[in-house]
Amino acid sequence: MNITAVAIVAIVCWAIVELTNGSKAKKKNKVTLQQDAELAQQVADLKARIETLEKIVTDEKYDLHRQFDDLKKDKVA
Repeated sequence: MNITAVAIVAIVCWAIVELTNGSKAKKKNKVTLQQDAELAQQVADLKARIETLEKIVTDEKYDLHRQFDDLKKDKVA
């Protein structure tokens, strides 16, 4: 065999390997993108919950109820 034939066979084999591995990488990327989207949604949901909890905790009525509960505990003891 001459060098040109060897080079052509090597290029064709390399192209086949790249084509088969390329489809696997695309599938992994799709899965990763889906997981990233799910995680981003969970983070957004958690941020909304934290904002709600902060509003409740910083509310004056919440603090007043806590003080009443503390007084009730002291009264029982």
